[in-house]
Amino acid sequence: MQTLDRLGLSVPVFQAPMAGVATPLLAAEVSMAGGLGGLGLGSASPAQARAMMAEVRARTDRPFNVNLFVHQTPRQDPEREARWLDWLRPVFAEYGAVPPEKLSASYTSFLDDPEMMALLLEVRPAVISFHFGLPPAACVTALKQAGAVLLASVTSPAEARAAEAAGMDMVVAQGIEAGGHRGIFDPDAPDDALGTFALVRLLSRQCHAPVVAAGGLMDGAGLAAALDLGAVAAQMGTAFLLCPETGLEDGYRKTLMGQAAFHTRLVSLISGRPARGLSNRFTALAEQADKPACPDYPIAYDAGKALAKAARAQGDAGFGAYWAGQGAPLARAVPAGRLIREIWSDYQDSVKQQKRSAEREGQV
Repeated sequence: MQTLDRLGLSVPVFQAPMAGVATPLLAAEVSMAGGLGGLGLGSASPAQARAMMAEVRARTDRPFNVNLFVHQTPRQDPEREARWLDWLRPVFAEYGAVPPEKLSASYTSFLDDPEMMALLLEVRPAVISFHFGLPPAACVTALKQAGAVLLASVTSPAEARAAEAAGMDMVVAQGIEAGGHRGIFDPDAPDDALGTFALVRLLSRQCHAPVVAAGGLMDGAGLAAALDLGAVAAQMGTAFLLCPETGLEDGYRKTLMGQAAFHTRLVSLISGRPARGLSNRFTALAEQADKPACPDYPIAYDAGKALAKAARAQGDAGFGAYWAGQGAPLARAVPAGRLIREIWSDYQDSVKQQKRSAEREGQV
């Protein structure tokens, strides 16, 4: 709890730092309401990251989290990428478009971005988190010396032990229910697909680092359950998607508010890594038996974004990367600060109900 106490939160809720969706306004509103706001910098250039952090700080002096992608450097494979584009060609043709001539990695891994590391040491955000893996030891030492609290997403006890050994202050236990990209360190390795509650309980018993529960948690009842199982906080992403402060496009918002919210799918073909999103025409392509091997993350994303753009130009939002977790139908379209307050009120009601139930059982 001492690590969490350093952040001075009045509500133990972390807003997931959803790259491309979590805006500086969202992060600031969550932090000002007593939670921990988050910014996804994995898809941002250092210049963009600087501007985003400056905007949050202009709105609040409260701590917030910045998240970096620590994926392995993608391997360019022109032949595999050409086969992938040929497979997608008929879908592009439906919208009067052709695939890109070649693909490239649109995001730079933190492992390959010394300029981003220098920026973090200069700006000194209070909390820095990592997804897809762990930063080098020298980076960990320098960031901790700069006063940052460090977190890493983990999907298994083995990854949690590696995160502890690397010096992470907290681990984010990402269950299979979670929306967005699965934080598994090696996407080619077997995945036990542990659920949030099983993973939280395992890590709370086996790890020394504080555990933050993530995946399928949408309200105060979920927060109460996570804390009962040993977590010190809950990270919620999908819960915030309908807040007006997010950067959701209209197609994303409408899809989330429809029946697709009840049918999320975990697929790799959109970006090149397993990610859970709302079911649509893009996720349905994963069921085709003839699909070739997918390019590495984030090279595959280059094709996915081009296809989504071509379809959107013709009024079809069915190819958007609409990431969301299994709790998506519980999302609330309210301002972020109000949502934090409602989650905390829900949590207190759940605790009171549990206490009353225990008292009744004691009287029997």
